[in-house]
Amino acid sequence: MFDRLGQVSIRRACQAVPVERSTYHYRSKRDDPTALKQRIREIAETRVRYGYRRIHVLLQREGWHVNAKRVCRLYREMGLQLRNKSPKRRVKAKLREDRFPAQEPNQVWAMDFVHDQLFDGKKIRVLTVVDTFTRFSPAIDVRFSYKGADVVDTLERAARQAGYPKTIRLDNGPEFISRELDLWAFMRGVTLDFSRPGKPTDNAFIESLNGKFRAECLNANWFLSLDEARSKCEAWRRDYNEVRPHSAIGNEVPIRLHLPAGNPGQPAVR
Repeated sequence: MFDRLGQVSIRRACQAVPVERSTYHYRSKRDDPTALKQRIREIAETRVRYGYRRIHVLLQREGWHVNAKRVCRLYREMGLQLRNKSPKRRVKAKLREDRFPAQEPNQVWAMDFVHDQLFDGKKIRVLTVVDTFTRFSPAIDVRFSYKGADVVDTLERAARQAGYPKTIRLDNGPEFISRELDLWAFMRGVTLDFSRPGKPTDNAFIESLNGKFRAECLNANWFLSLDEARSKCEAWRRDYNEVRPHSAIGNEVPIRLHLPAGNPGQPAVR
């Protein structure tokens, strides 16, 4: 019996490696883990504080003949490990590490703050928000200072225009861990997905937006007043959404992917 590629017998090839011929002919007898993985995920989503050991117990009660080691392996493969330190007393905080790319508009938003100043040195803060699927920015809001209630106000106005997100990715800044934002998220059914401390790559989409925003808007303009800063930042946001080609979405403009044509109350694509 010969291997088709090298015309070398299996016996001789196994001797050269060396490996037992029984190993070459072995075929795994494991069953398909798809159904088991689906059930593990369902339990993890409903029992958000359960680790793999408790999930294993529940599986055994349901009649699954599987040992704890296999449950642990699948549990880790799916990224369902509990965070070592979850945000304290945050009802709508996400507790697990699993993250998947967004598959539709408003599935995942990301937000962060950018700092700049007026011509006289007075500092301003800019809240930037982006949809990670369409790259559409529903809000770029400029203020002298921000509190939790201000973040809620900005998000509510943005969501009324663009739709409410299912998840928002954000860091652990004091404005984002406020009770006001947690209550708003609870009332709107929004999950707050906090980044791990010291891991800016957890929120890479907003970092990308902020880099473009700083290079193309903040560094290219003088702001004589807060109103002028708001006006220029909003003009950049509209250009970013409606004109600027984005290579990540096939050089399309974000608004075409995010909003249906002719949606009332929305700016038309130029």
